[in-house]
Amino acid sequence: MERVAQSAEVEFFLAGSTIFAQGDGPVEHLRVVRSGAVEVVLAGRVLDLLGPGELFGHSSMLSGLPPGFAARAQEDTLCYRIPEAVARSVLARPESVGFVARSLLEMHARAPTALTQRPPAPDPANLPVKAVLRDPPVICSPDTTIRDAAAMMTSAGATSVVIDLGSSIGILTDRDLRSRVIAGGLPYDAPVSAAMSAPAYTVAPDRLAGDVLLEMLDRGIRHFPVVSAAREVLGVVEAVDLHAVETLSSFNLRGEIARAGSVEALAHAAHGLAPAVIAQHEARVAASSIATMYSVLLDAVTRRLIELALRDAGEPPAGFSWLALGSQSRREATPGSDADSAIVWYGDSDEETIRAFLHDMARTVVAGLRECAITIDSHGASASERLFVRSLESWQRAARGWIEDPTREQALILVSVLVDSRPVWGIHRGTPLSDTFRSARDRPDLLRLLARFALSHRPPTGFMRGIVVEHDGEHRGRLDLKNGGLLPVVDLARWAGMAAGITSASTRERLRAARDAGTLPAADADTLTDAFELFTELRLEHQVEKMRAGSPADDHLDPGELSALTRSHLKEAFRAVASVQKRIASELDLRAR
Repeated sequence: MERVAQSAEVEFFLAGSTIFAQGDGPVEHLRVVRSGAVEVVLAGRVLDLLGPGELFGHSSMLSGLPPGFAARAQEDTLCYRIPEAVARSVLARPESVGFVARSLLEMHARAPTALTQRPPAPDPANLPVKAVLRDPPVICSPDTTIRDAAAMMTSAGATSVVIDLGSSIGILTDRDLRSRVIAGGLPYDAPVSAAMSAPAYTVAPDRLAGDVLLEMLDRGIRHFPVVSAAREVLGVVEAVDLHAVETLSSFNLRGEIARAGSVEALAHAAHGLAPAVIAQHEARVAASSIATMYSVLLDAVTRRLIELALRDAGEPPAGFSWLALGSQSRREATPGSDADSAIVWYGDSDEETIRAFLHDMARTVVAGLRECAITIDSHGASASERLFVRSLESWQRAARGWIEDPTREQALILVSVLVDSRPVWGIHRGTPLSDTFRSARDRPDLLRLLARFALSHRPPTGFMRGIVVEHDGEHRGRLDLKNGGLLPVVDLARWAGMAAGITSASTRERLRAARDAGTLPAADADTLTDAFELFTELRLEHQVEKMRAGSPADDHLDPGELSALTRSHLKEAFRAVASVQKRIASELDLRAR
């Protein structure tokens, strides 16, 4: 060790500079990264990212052959350079043989993959739905007989027929023929209008196939006519057309949830949520799509619990909506997420009677969610708390008060919670609570305070140097990816979206709207979107590993378990988000002056 230390020299490389090139003369020194990061590059592709303490160049040095890869400084980097004679004396020791063999084999294993890897096939989830249509639609008039419509379907090899109703369209599917005609006893010479579903739910041809599939899952429908802006029926997309077989199993799970006759049966069905997430992760489905699927299934569990609770409690004294809040509302929930909720009711009946009924029902539903192993934050927003069970008028009155005086106690927190609200059961009149906040775009004082509130969550930009979010307690030494990564982006997207007039929406939709409206520069919106995708991928991967090990899913990562390349990407994402926050804070200061 003393001999190595005495012979070592310190080298400095600027970010982007080449330390040695692929095919150069044999490397004459062993190098150890002291600070910064070094990319291992083969044929223009980054194979690995080396961090402090890792060494490189020894394969060429020991073999006397030109290096089989290039080494490039990924950022400003310091290296220790150790002469060949000294390095050889260390690496030739018996204790070193295992390390040398492993490192050479790992590099050999990575190289062929990088050189022979084919460009990935287009992901069907990211294609417009018109691209996955197989055949032209089968179309008939509403007075066509069921027999003739079935014959048209058989001749075309189709599983559905579209019925032209003039101002709208209907649809008849194989399932309708089985359930409504054969089992239901409709005569074959009856008009097809007697057995069709109308109006049919349609989708635009430029909708992404992945979004359409999840819409199918949410609605429990397997056929969507694709209709152009000129109202031309281009075809009918089926679930199987989308090639997302790993997602189709979610239809079966959703059906099992809907059929559950008791809370116990529903809890048994809900045990399939974690395996569904793990299976989709193993099939390399994008984390954002998995989160949307999980949120849809969480909606289904919630709806079934409400139905079971009302079956026992009787008819409610007023029409109401059960609202999902937070990540479930944004369809960004994962198995480690809390299920937050609220209730809004409609009408002028006796307020205390309605509230008492709905509050009791909500406590039953929330207890059922716990039995289904779905987390309920005891300090979060929940319909089991009377504060979150109100009439529409009461909610709107409170919202107007928070908008007019955002300095009131907890006003900003409640605005942030209720903007992220979406009905999942009951009366679906748009998004009644979040729509109340559309006027926020004309309230500069509220927006400024919301921006300040959004800046309160700071990314842990120094975690690579040993600084982590949790300094003590159960998660000491771990990185809280939710509070340190996701929340800063979610909060900024909410503020920027509200400034653009967008209320209830996903984080990505808000960032896109903010970019289009100019409330965020395009570069900042793209940076936050990319960071959000990375945080979501890492969060889900961590939670899947926890579930595989039989542990509850959480958001606390051990940075030491991440690869050097992932740590580097994560660090850069934290820095990028912090940079956007710094720019926004600077602009707010300028406006304040």
